Amino acid sequence: MNQVRAVDEVVGFAADLIAIDTTNASDSGGPGTERPAAEYVAEKLTEVGYDVTYVESGAPGRGNVIARLPGADPARGALLVHGHLDVVPADAAEWSVHPFAGEVRDGYVWGRGAVDMKGTLAMSLAVARQLKRDAVVPNRDLIFAYVADEEAGGFNGARWLVDHRPELFEGATEAISEVGGFSVTVGDGARAYLVETAEKGVAWLRLTARGTAGHASLLHTDNAVAKLAAAITRLEQHEFPLVLTGPVAELLEGLAEMTGVPFDPDRPEAAVARLGHLARLVGATLRDTATVTMFEAGYKGNVVPSTARATVDGRMLPGREAVFEASLAEILGPGIEREYLHMPGVATTFDGSLVDAMAAAIGAEDPGARLLPYMLSASTDAKSFQRLGIRHFGFSPLRLPPDLDFTSLFHGVDERVPVDGLKFGVRVLDRLLRGPI
Repeated sequence: MNQVRAVDEVVGFAADLIAIDTTNASDSGGPGTERPAAEYVAEKLTEVGYDVTYVESGAPGRGNVIARLPGADPARGALLVHGHLDVVPADAAEWSVHPFAGEVRDGYVWGRGAVDMKGTLAMSLAVARQLKRDAVVPNRDLIFAYVADEEAGGFNGARWLVDHRPELFEGATEAISEVGGFSVTVGDGARAYLVETAEKGVAWLRLTARGTAGHASLLHTDNAVAKLAAAITRLEQHEFPLVLTGPVAELLEGLAEMTGVPFDPDRPEAAVARLGHLARLVGATLRDTATVTMFEAGYKGNVVPSTARATVDGRMLPGREAVFEASLAEILGPGIEREYLHMPGVATTFDGSLVDAMAAAIGAEDPGARLLPYMLSASTDAKSFQRLGIRHFGFSPLRLPPDLDFTSLFHGVDERVPVDGLKFGVRVLDRLLRGPI
């Protein structure tokens, strides 16, 4: 198996992609920033012989690149390997390095998108090129997709492509992408690699309260700011009920077996509390959540405004969308207007030949390691691709240092990915895509 060239290329690809500023300002009506990165990927794929499709989705500059490597059996469902080109904003004043320099230092590639998710794009790009150079004919078609706008919900990216260009993903039955396949070290140095099999649904809410405007020196009984602040306080203080779902139970049971510490399904929060850096991520998948992120009201210190608005990021466990909305209505109470931008959760089972192949590929590079399923509290383009009936797994393999708080790097300051982790990921991904998947 020839992996050397792909391993050598991956760090440079990651650095180059990070240096292309694809900040997504979440302006659904404005032009995109992804085109230069999409053109970079298209050039690298064309260079080794791929026929690529470049598509702009929903707005100018929303660049997407799709390429297909035909498999030996066209009747088998294709595997979609996808990732997003856009990144969230970064304030350079807060960083140790410039977030768009793509600097390689101290064994890491630094910059916005290093983990979310240009490092992963670099791995898939390097492996796609290696497969083509080696004239590999995989068992099934492989579709490589590099898409726009995931950080704003994918409505001008994956969702637009699914709705307007579904033929680009013809035959795809399974997919792998971000936020899974990374290692966690437990017990006496044993490693588990977490594979995302489910993710919570999302409801981005715009709340509005209305009242009577007037001079702030007068008495007021119809204050929009006060009404909305009270409603938000009730929401912030509310704890949604604990629900132990299948993926979370499987994760906690697997970790209990690896550590020798028993898992009590009646007390899952106790098990989560022992997870260190993972506790915030896994804890968020034990119940629905609703977090206020923005509050807007007023225009002058001595004027009571007639309206107040807030933005709430709601995340609900798969299948609980209707219950979540009913709970919000009760908590917020009458007089609070609610606008929803809603996407349902995603879930699949942790079984099948693809899961077996993932385990074999990880085991070949890290003998004794174990794969475990988990639920992601955030959102990915899986929500869009599931509309085509595609079964999704989060699997972007990375072997991480035991003390690295990996989940805090997503959207965080000084985002970075280990060089050795990227090279490990290339070797695993190459094994997977060449194998009996």
